[in-house]
Amino acid sequence: MPLPDLDLRLDGFNAATEQVGQAFLHEVELNETQLDPLAEHHTPDLAHSYYVLHDRSATWGFPGEPQIVALHLRRDVQAKTFHFERETLPLPAMAQSWLIYRGCPPDEICINPEVGGTVPADETTRALERRLMSDGDHFALGYSYTSDDWDDMVTVAALRALDDRTLSPFRVLVQAADTEAWTHTLREGGFATVGEALQWCQDRLHGTAGPLPAVRPMSRTHYVTGASLPVPAQRPPGRNR
Repeated sequence: MPLPDLDLRLDGFNAATEQVGQAFLHEVELNETQLDPLAEHHTPDLAHSYYVLHDRSATWGFPGEPQIVALHLRRDVQAKTFHFERETLPLPAMAQSWLIYRGCPPDEICINPEVGGTVPADETTRALERRLMSDGDHFALGYSYTSDDWDDMVTVAALRALDDRTLSPFRVLVQAADTEAWTHTLREGGFATVGEALQWCQDRLHGTAGPLPAVRPMSRTHYVTGASLPVPAQRPPGRNR
């Protein structure tokens, strides 16, 4: 079925400040026709809107860039003004997590299976996606690469756990799509060093990676958005466009 058009529900609203308006123009409006809503929720009073979006334009940008956008609109219904927050992330579950941390009810931001591309292939994938959603804003995303090669549609993401007690402080998430069954799997591996995590990502993108090492967690590991993860300057090779 065709994807629904993005409706930002801003008729009659103005940006709260000129700075907000300029940022919204460049970060959202100019690319609005390329943003497909995969999930959205609006509070009854319209004070908040939450969106998980797929940015179709990313496929023609710098190879490997994330293609999922999380957008939170905050409206002053009386003053008819709005603010916004926006984050680009590699996986829909991460975008859902980002929005949930900002007040979106978890049950209201589920990906619509009829418009959200591939669906989870197994219970392992569904369980890991639920866990990523529930982690809120507690993960450090240091590196990601999204390949939209039809023969190997895969996203890898390297994360750093901030709890010193965990035995696998660096994690790799890998989501791979089956373009015939139109499903995807999501798996997680644990690494002792950032170099090992990034090397596995590069090997996976070259098609030479071995199995993901098992995660060795403590009772609960927390991740924090925005924390730095040292990443080499080079990128794995992607499709030339």
